[in-house]
Amino acid sequence: MLEDGRLWSAAMGIVIAIDAGTTGVRSFAIDESGTPLGFAYREFTQHFPQPGWVEHDAEEIWQAVLATLAEVRATIDEPIAAIGITDQRETVVMWDRRSGTPRHRAIVWQDRRTAARCEELHDAGHLDMVRRTTGLVLDPYFSGTKVEWMLTTGGVEVDDDLAFGTVDSWIVWKLTGGVHITDTTNASRTLLYDIGELRWSDEMCDLLGVPMSILPEVRPSSERYGVTTDGLPVPAGTPISGIAGDQQAALFGQACFEPGQAKNTYGTGSFVLMNVGQVCPDPVEGLLTTVAWTLDVDGAWQTSYAYEGAIFVTGAAIQWLRDGLGIIDDASETGPLATSVADTGGVVFVPAMAGLGSPYWDPRARGTIVGITRGTGRAELTRATVEAMAYQTRDVVDAMAAASGTGVRDLRVDGGASVMDFLLQFQADQLGVPVIRSKVAETTALGAAYLAGLAEGVWDSPADVTANWAADGEFVPTSERGGADADYARWQRAVERSRHWDAD
Repeated sequence: MLEDGRLWSAAMGIVIAIDAGTTGVRSFAIDESGTPLGFAYREFTQHFPQPGWVEHDAEEIWQAVLATLAEVRATIDEPIAAIGITDQRETVVMWDRRSGTPRHRAIVWQDRRTAARCEELHDAGHLDMVRRTTGLVLDPYFSGTKVEWMLTTGGVEVDDDLAFGTVDSWIVWKLTGGVHITDTTNASRTLLYDIGELRWSDEMCDLLGVPMSILPEVRPSSERYGVTTDGLPVPAGTPISGIAGDQQAALFGQACFEPGQAKNTYGTGSFVLMNVGQVCPDPVEGLLTTVAWTLDVDGAWQTSYAYEGAIFVTGAAIQWLRDGLGIIDDASETGPLATSVADTGGVVFVPAMAGLGSPYWDPRARGTIVGITRGTGRAELTRATVEAMAYQTRDVVDAMAAASGTGVRDLRVDGGASVMDFLLQFQADQLGVPVIRSKVAETTALGAAYLAGLAEGVWDSPADVTANWAADGEFVPTSERGGADADYARWQRAVERSRHWDAD
């Protein structure tokens, strides 16, 4: 009961989103108007045991969840209506059901150790079946071959206590004390899920030797999955009610509910998603087809689909400038340094450190810098890094326009790098359409919060999300198309020089 005598209901409470990303965990609280109330962040360690390998400690991710939840909880005194979870998708966690501890470091979506295995599967003629069933391609980006590697090479033994999940599954398991589930968006990124039939694929599991006994139950993206257990920074019994992979959550948080609406998130990588409606489309060259979300509508599942272009390295390239080269001390220096020069002086940087994603799908591409002269300095390289974000996005948007037969009307953007006005103006000039920045930059967390709140009655329908959405800025094309196209043609030449580099 509240102090004024009213009975408390979930619709009166706030919603917390846990955003377990690639480099850290955010916990983010909002009220029913979508207004942020509290925010906390913790980075966790990136492990690189061999070139091309990337791993995380799942227990360290869990400790970051606890720390950020505690920090956000300390700033609010209202009831918590629900918790939503969004995550880095294809990353693989294996843990023991009995002890609740990981059996191997998590293998991250950026990891390339299974590139040769993907090529072997491609050469054996499996690509058509993979694309038809999963909407994906044979690339080490996805979970399936990582799971296979853990079971065949990584020393993980299959027994009755083994559990597999993406990071969302791991966090739900820990929060609830043993609920083993995922949602359709995360399942659709594993290479093990039939996105048309909306079930785990016997054919894909057999191909990769993955026993169905280790897989989580697949549920809609907005539904009560369980409640929190004792001993956590939030009250026991708090509903866990929304899950979506990070890019689908951002599409939802950007209120892209109509077919043809698109968003781009500038994060560690960049991910362009276009809503294509409730009919699963046929595979398209260069793009992924993925589940956008599944909602429980009047007791029946209703699934929307999206085209996706996955760009592996954008914000991570800024991290590299900071941590690898020491060109900048803080990411906030990127925009001012990039605009301190009129252009790159002819330098083009293709940040293919983890291979190239859409629309090339070349796991053996490697990072390439061309056009260096004696006049090249840190400002030119920094500007080239920012411009590469926009060029890679154009690669994907052009492919989507070709696939759908229509271009995007505008592009809604979010993520850390979206604070850079220079980037968004350059992006608008490259695409020739307006680029619109969301008022709330953390739309990934926002989408997870909305999905959780919808399940608990905080919001009645996606129309409430649309009503809450607001723009922070709109950038319209200003440059001549000829100049933008010439710059893009130079980018494409540089991309060709980066491809198939790691041929051995």
